[in-house]
Amino acid sequence: MSASTIPTPATTHSDAKPHAKATAIFTCVLAALAGLMFGLDIGVISGAQQFIQKEFGVSDHALEWIVSAMMFGAAVGALGAGWLSSSLGRKRSLILGAVLFVIGSILCAFAQSPDMLIAARVILGLAIGIASFTAPLYLAEVAPEYIRGAMISVYQLMITIGILVAFLSDTAFSYSGNWRWMLGIIAIPGALFLIGVLFLPDSPRWLLMKQRDAEALDVLQRLRGNPEIVEREANDIREQLKTPQRGWHLFLENSNFRRSVGLGILLQLMQQFTGMNVVMYYAPRIFQDMGYDTAAQMWFTAIVGLTNVLATFIAIALIDRWGRKPILYTGFAVMAVGLGVVGSLMGAGSHGMQMFAVIMLLVFIVGFAMSAGPLIWTLCSEVQPLKGRDFGIGCSTMTNWIANLVVGFTFLTLLNSFGHTNTFWLYAGFNAVFIVLTFWLVPETKGVTLEQIERNLMHGKRLRDIGR
Repeated sequence: MSASTIPTPATTHSDAKPHAKATAIFTCVLAALAGLMFGLDIGVISGAQQFIQKEFGVSDHALEWIVSAMMFGAAVGALGAGWLSSSLGRKRSLILGAVLFVIGSILCAFAQSPDMLIAARVILGLAIGIASFTAPLYLAEVAPEYIRGAMISVYQLMITIGILVAFLSDTAFSYSGNWRWMLGIIAIPGALFLIGVLFLPDSPRWLLMKQRDAEALDVLQRLRGNPEIVEREANDIREQLKTPQRGWHLFLENSNFRRSVGLGILLQLMQQFTGMNVVMYYAPRIFQDMGYDTAAQMWFTAIVGLTNVLATFIAIALIDRWGRKPILYTGFAVMAVGLGVVGSLMGAGSHGMQMFAVIMLLVFIVGFAMSAGPLIWTLCSEVQPLKGRDFGIGCSTMTNWIANLVVGFTFLTLLNSFGHTNTFWLYAGFNAVFIVLTFWLVPETKGVTLEQIERNLMHGKRLRDIGR
């Protein structure tokens, strides 16, 4: 049996020293704060919309442009993030994303026209596109496999916390209607993240790709603490690095890699068409259409954000116990039922039915936050082989933002054209289809090293079997 086919023993919780485990967790959590920027930008535009619409006198269609501009910038940022991450490194890419985030936030606060606001949100999008590509990649390469799922889920947790903080901030500023403060204040946590990321180590995998072996071993030693684990992991990476990172060429030449890229794209389409970002971007509008006044809209939106945060802990607790697929099955089923009921109750006249619609919308949020929210990012980082990981994750992340753009740009149009009931039923139907797709195509990767997943993929195993 050749060295490349010897199964790599999984790192166990008892193998690493306590100090190294603490260092690894701290590093991962700090990197996952990139998700906070992501969440802040998703959240702030939700509460600011009605005040922007009032000040600039724009239509629903123009408002869709303002909301969606960030997603367009994010798609462009994700497209270039693979090259940036490979050339500059994961750490420097995160620094660039943080700088752009601060600049974009400040420009949003001082926008004097809808066009200026759209341009500022494109800059914000560039920042988020870079960060949303780089942070899960960095986390997958830094975290030990026994906590890899949970640590990547922390990235999604930070997104939800960012959304909640933005919703609470929006609620506070809604009493004065000051949308400029809503959009500008997020520059402060962006600046704090910029300072924090300066202290992150470079990815040991990236360092080995750049033949900086001594630095890579030093980082691994700090993160793993056990010389045997360090040597074993470094040897695994070196074995795979004998063929250089050539994602595009690998995509053209290797059908197995094309399968993993296709799976990553499909996973991100599934995440976006659950309908989650419909709620995140337009929650106050949804509650308005349920019949609630402005104050109730904003507080219900804040409750949505809180539910999103709390339910994400379910995923963090279960992802490395239950596994990926059982949680996805549960989440898609809950979301399908939740949105189906919300669609049936939209426009209900009685207060009791209105409140039940709110409750079922929160049930939908729980379904997403415990499943597709964190798990899709986890799976997309796990299924791509090292030699094409930058390219593969770049494709899936760009898909996320393109689909996100489509969702954000069409929701108000769907409501105005097809009505609330049909629109929510459409998204409920998508979630039902995703249960079937999960069964046929999604692998179970719990407790499996990235190297083992790659070997199974390249040996031609069915996608749903590459984690076995």
